Amino acid sequence: MSTPASESNRTEQLLAVSRKLAATGDLQSILSVVIDALRDLLQAERATVFEFDPKSMELFTQVAHGIGQESGAPNVIRIPMTTGIAGAAATSKQIINIADAYEDERFNRAIDLKTGYRTRTILAIPLLDHEGALVGVAQVLNRHNGTFTAADESLASGLAANAAVAMKRGRLIEDRVERERLEREMDVAKDIQAGTFPKDITQTAGWDIAGESCPAESCGGDAYDVIGLLNGSIASPGDEPDEYVFAIADATGHGVASALSSVQMRGMLRLGLRLRHPIVKLAEEINAQLCEDLPDGRFVTAWLARLDCRTGAVNTISAGQGPILIYSRATDTFVTQGADMPPLGVVALPYADDDSQRYTLATGDILVAITDGFYEAADPARVLFDEDRIREIVRGARDRTAREILDAIKSEVHAFTQNAPLEDDQTGLIIKRL
Repeated sequence: MSTPASESNRTEQLLAVSRKLAATGDLQSILSVVIDALRDLLQAERATVFEFDPKSMELFTQVAHGIGQESGAPNVIRIPMTTGIAGAAATSKQIINIADAYEDERFNRAIDLKTGYRTRTILAIPLLDHEGALVGVAQVLNRHNGTFTAADESLASGLAANAAVAMKRGRLIEDRVERERLEREMDVAKDIQAGTFPKDITQTAGWDIAGESCPAESCGGDAYDVIGLLNGSIASPGDEPDEYVFAIADATGHGVASALSSVQMRGMLRLGLRLRHPIVKLAEEINAQLCEDLPDGRFVTAWLARLDCRTGAVNTISAGQGPILIYSRATDTFVTQGADMPPLGVVALPYADDDSQRYTLATGDILVAITDGFYEAADPARVLFDEDRIREIVRGARDRTAREILDAIKSEVHAFTQNAPLEDDQTGLIIKRL
């Protein structure tokens, strides 16, 4: 029988544990405090705290007396929440007090057989938050003297209530810290991707060029590039190009994985230009590399073009990217360029010059290379913006600057979708001969 002195001592110990739990927000520290308190207050050999994973409907623990470590990391034990004594406490949300573990059919002897430990008595306590939701299960093994008593159950219930609140607070803090870490990493990835886009497009006499990429998420699968050439090599900053190479790319999906694919393609493009490869050869080599690197189901649609600023001659190749629109100022008509080859990364193929297209831009002509984030933008009724609307915008803005034409397209698309959040990345290049 408990004496008043022993009861007073236990109360003081419980208050001390409550203060420790309130003083820390670190989940692992909270769990360590809980298992030590359960073991010591209930005068037992071991204690374990199982956390509840609602997604997998499992109980798991990595903080328990008797759990070893491998390679410096704690072993994690996972069990279905319907299994064993702990599972019974979890599903019933009631304390389970077992006087003889080996006489209870719910007890799993496998762990004892594996470790050599002998479990005699068990007290399993559900850990419930203030709303009665399951946070976990505490399990205490082998009271030093006899079996667990009703007083032990009462003490464990009081400790469990404090532990559940502290564990939930610790988990929320841990989740917030992880979310903030991921947000910081996403910001870094966004900055890296944005840094690959042209900051200032060097304009050359007789041409007006504008480009922009707006991701639907922090990082997008779209990319674009404008690379000035001088005498066949990448032009140095401040030099006026005599040629340009343009690129539009759209990797499947959104987010970091897609951004990596588009950034990889941009890097290979610039490397190939430093080696003075022509457009068709560049496309062939990039495709071959992406076929090796990308997993099944991933690919990149791309459009590459090389413009001779002196003559207006354009050599382009489209790997699944389109439509590309060419507006003729003289005839007030459009020509649509479709795909010449499959998307990059699908199948390695030899590319020939006949797979590309050649045309010449005359004074007033406008080349429009935009991704499907514009064409497939949908209004509330799920009607797509489509190619005809783009044509009318370009025709109406034909006497304006390249930047104003691109801004007009963006403005009309956003109005069409009633300024809804982007469902897909939107990237565009406008090339106008003056």
